[in-house]
Amino acid sequence: MQNSIEKHKKKIGLVILFIVVFTFGILVGKSQTKCKICPAEDVDLSLFWEAWHKVHKRFVDPSQLDTQKMIYGAIKGMVNSLGDPYTVFFDPEETKIFLEDVSGTFEGVGMEIGIRKGQLQVIAPLEGTPAQKAGLRAGDKIIKIDDVSTYDMTIEEAVKLIRGPKGTKVVLTIMREGWDKPKEFSIKRAVIEIPCVKWSLISSETKNEDKNGDIAYINIYQFSEKTSSDFAKIALEILKSPAKKLIVDLRNNPGGYLEVAQDVAGWFLKRGSIVVCEDFGKKKKKKCYKAKGNGQLSQYPMVVLINQGSASASEILASALRDNLGVKLIGEKSYGKGSVQELASLKDGSSLKITIAKWLTPKGELISKKGLEPDIKVEFTEEDYDQGRDPQKEKAIEILKEL
Repeated sequence: MQNSIEKHKKKIGLVILFIVVFTFGILVGKSQTKCKICPAEDVDLSLFWEAWHKVHKRFVDPSQLDTQKMIYGAIKGMVNSLGDPYTVFFDPEETKIFLEDVSGTFEGVGMEIGIRKGQLQVIAPLEGTPAQKAGLRAGDKIIKIDDVSTYDMTIEEAVKLIRGPKGTKVVLTIMREGWDKPKEFSIKRAVIEIPCVKWSLISSETKNEDKNGDIAYINIYQFSEKTSSDFAKIALEILKSPAKKLIVDLRNNPGGYLEVAQDVAGWFLKRGSIVVCEDFGKKKKKKCYKAKGNGQLSQYPMVVLINQGSASASEILASALRDNLGVKLIGEKSYGKGSVQELASLKDGSSLKITIAKWLTPKGELISKKGLEPDIKVEFTEEDYDQGRDPQKEKAIEILKEL
């Protein structure tokens, strides 16, 4: 009997020891699996998982439940709730498309698009592309892509529909200011190789290209990875040329890298001059980017051309030249993209493009959603387009004669 009691005691002791060890293991496991990237404040995600469970349990067609797609959709919904069209989630395929854009080569129609007042629109058709040749203009509203309405469509969804293999066609239904009704543009896709910058000499007397002309006409199409080196070559060529004055054309330039705009500005501004400042909000210290170059092009009288297709980094350069050198801006009000984005890579090849700051001109002006007002306003008419005239460029030459 005594031996039996002792055996039961040993069994009970083992059970108690097992419970203690198991409980300790759970507590240790919890401490070791604590979320390392969760916010400091308590966030109850049980509602999300409750909804997730109910969808998986009750949705009528289980074959349509794509777990990865649902996760991406949840992230997109979270990001879209911020109400910032420039803060977006890219799945791996969209990330690839975005990186192709900034590298300067892709297949499509060749235009920068954005959302203004909830409407998808053309920011700028890019130089020499099917979009430009078809007659699309900055400010055109995109009502449909093929037969799909763009109502409530994101920029990324629109890009996926517009992009496609070279030789194929896409039909864009466009509404333009002054039109009574929309028109359809059928555009054949092509390999798009976006130029960075080019220049030529023009005569202030004939207003035509002339190798002995006295005006260097510089057209900057975008601020991509190659722009800094390409502009440096052009700047040296201009310094050796007979040019005495400059026109910097930033029309239909949708922007690019802030640091590249800083590099280009260094050819015009004295070292140490403020190019742009980033305002991170919440009483955080502002970060100012200063010119690092030699400012050799500052010796030339110059004017800058802008229009509603001038956005982001092109607005940064235009405002830097205006605020530091008093350079006149000629044309139409710019787009007004006064924010800075950062691309954050995620572990599966997807990414987040996050607005991290608003940017300010050297004089502290915030142009987000406002744009830069030209000092001399010159608009294109339908007749100008039809006749191939450029009244903004002609005005720039006229103003330079007085400088």
